Amino acid sequence: MKFLLTMFICSVGVQGTTCLPPHTFDILYKDGYDCMIAGYIKSHEKMIEFGREEINKHKIYIKFGCYEDHSNKTTT
Repeated sequence: MKFLLTMFICSVGVQGTTCLPPHTFDILYKDGYDCMIAGYIKSHEKMIEFGREEINKHKIYIKFGCYEDHSNKTTT
């Protein structure tokens, strides 16, 4: 079974937690392990893109999930 990576970017404020719409990458991973490794790498890259100041100011956090794919996309 192939896997898709979906990333969730959220922030915590006085009115609770707010999340952007989930982003699912177009890449298919051959197994859950490869998908999880990619999730940590992409999360790290996104944190660097936001920067320390924005993450701390808006209390941004990133979570991700790897989900089985049921379509016919190309595998990496």
